[in-house]
Amino acid sequence: MVTTLSADRLAALQDEEAQFTLVDTRPEESYESWHISGAVHFPFDPEDELDGRLEEFEALVGDTDRVITICAKGITSGNLATQLESATDAYDVQTVGDGMTGWSGVYDHVELAGDGLSIIQIQRRAKGCLGYVVGCETTGDAVAVDPTADVEEYEVAAEENGLTLTGVIDTHVHADHISGGPELAARLGVPYYLSERAEERDVELEFTPLERNEVLAVGERELKALATPGHTSEILTILVDDEALLTADTLHVNSTGRTELEFSEDEGKRGAQLLYETLHRTVLAEPEGITVLPGHVTVTADGEFEHGAPGEAITTTIREARTEIDLLSLEQSAFVDRMADAGEKPANYEEIIDLNRGATELPPEERTELELGPNNCSA
Repeated sequence: MVTTLSADRLAALQDEEAQFTLVDTRPEESYESWHISGAVHFPFDPEDELDGRLEEFEALVGDTDRVITICAKGITSGNLATQLESATDAYDVQTVGDGMTGWSGVYDHVELAGDGLSIIQIQRRAKGCLGYVVGCETTGDAVAVDPTADVEEYEVAAEENGLTLTGVIDTHVHADHISGGPELAARLGVPYYLSERAEERDVELEFTPLERNEVLAVGERELKALATPGHTSEILTILVDDEALLTADTLHVNSTGRTELEFSEDEGKRGAQLLYETLHRTVLAEPEGITVLPGHVTVTADGEFEHGAPGEAITTTIREARTEIDLLSLEQSAFVDRMADAGEKPANYEEIIDLNRGATELPPEERTELELGPNNCSA
């Protein structure tokens, strides 16, 4: 009988550098746009038969003893695995039962320690989303920042670090993934914070507005809400104790956020102008040694982090950003022109924005499918 693995177990095998060949059975377009690192492609439909294709399969996987199959939800890959096990005893055959849907929910928690300050970076491995739990080690109070819909990850991260979540912050109305902020705040009975300017984006959810430069006390720690428009009109950057900047989609480790998802009428020109001013007048004006904690890391079509690796802290500093990110050295006109060509937009971004504004609702299973695929929020 074919062994069924979870996506989390597959991630653990990758981290252990176990020897296996991962075979992705999805259609070519799906595979090319987004697949797991190291996966090879063998398209296979639920009704397909392996008869006549075994040699093709053997040539593809080469000299391997262990084959793990994966598809979107575990159906076609399970079919291939079953037929493969019946056709040959050359391989130890396994399949990922929850497929790429499960892979989209694999997380890593990375602890970033400070003097009395606790920050846990919560990495969504497939999409590169980076959320945070920021807490005071003295009092145990903490807030979640930019949680995804898998809210249990944030509850577990807080609990494992002896912290209690007393608030939830979304830095902006996200376009690439569904926010778990409102759900997490409701579950815990704590305030849900957005920028005061979120009202101008027709947010229909109840939230506690954070004013420009407002300081939110979290135990003995101070979180200052900096207005940093550009990626969106209402986006915030959170300054933590003059030690760290949670920059969301304003500044990433090797790029900036794109600007045309909200500012679509002029291909992001207005947003790019705002972002240039934000970066040079606000973000880069902070002390050079401050740690930058972004809201995303780019995941390539081949499933690799473009910077760092899962389980490693994804950070930079103001100094490193200023000297190493080419975009930040451009004059304003060149910067604006460059931002007009940010590439393919996030899948279903308009529907995701509407969900995150509270304008529409979807059952959980449809929400999961809506945000499958890579994030494309970097410029």
